[in-house]
Amino acid sequence: MLVKDVMTTKLVGVSPDNSVRRAAEIMLANQVSGVPVIDDAGRLIGILSEGDLLRRTELGGAAAAELGTFALTAEEKATAYVKSNAWKVADVMSRDPVVVGEDTSLGQVSALMQKHRIKRIPVMRDGVPIGIISRADLLKAIVAADRDETAPGDEAIRRSIAIRLSENSSLLGKDMAVTVTDGVAHLWGSIDTEECKRAARVAAESVRGVTRVVEHFSGDRP
Repeated sequence: MLVKDVMTTKLVGVSPDNSVRRAAEIMLANQVSGVPVIDDAGRLIGILSEGDLLRRTELGGAAAAELGTFALTAEEKATAYVKSNAWKVADVMSRDPVVVGEDTSLGQVSALMQKHRIKRIPVMRDGVPIGIISRADLLKAIVAADRDETAPGDEAIRRSIAIRLSENSSLLGKDMAVTVTDGVAHLWGSIDTEECKRAARVAAESVRGVTRVVEHFSGDRP
C-alpha cells in the first residue's frame, strides 16, 4: 500500500504566527497530537507536536527544564529556554520536518517513523503539503490488510510456509523442514534460540489455512 491509500487529506495546520495556546486549542479541537506549520504562501516550514510542548512553563516545566540543562552548551540551553517560554509557534516548532510523497510505500513511512522517532509525517506534492500520515493511519492499514491468498490443500500450505521461512532473514542457514496434515503445520530442524523459534512459528501462522503450528526443534527431521 502507498501513502495516498491511507493518508489523512483533511489537513489541519497552524500559522507560524499563531500563539502556542491557539495551536494547542486547534490540536485539542481536532483530536490530533501534532500539526504542520504552514506560512501564508502555503509552504510547509515546520511541525508542532505535543513533544514540543512537554516542558512549557505553563506546565510548571521551567524547573524541570533547568534540571536537564546542566550538561548542555550555552546554545542548547538557549534553545531549551525558547521552547519553554516563547509564545509564538515559529519559536517552538520543530524545523526541517521529515516529509514524504503520496506514492511512498507504507514500509518506507514506517522505517522513517522509527528512525526519527516521530508519529506523523506531512505528505507533499510539488512542494505543497496535501495531507499527513500518522501512526494511526498505519494501524488502519494493518486492520484493512488481507492475508495472502493460499491455494487449498496441505501441499499448497506447506509450499507457502516453506517460502515464508526461506524469506525470513533470521532463519537463513537454518536446516528446516515443513510438513502439513489437515491444516496442522509441523516445523522441524535445528533452531537453538527462542526468538528464532518464535520467528519460524509466526511465519507459519501467517499462512492462510494453517490451524495450528507444532514445533519439533530438536534437530530431527521428518
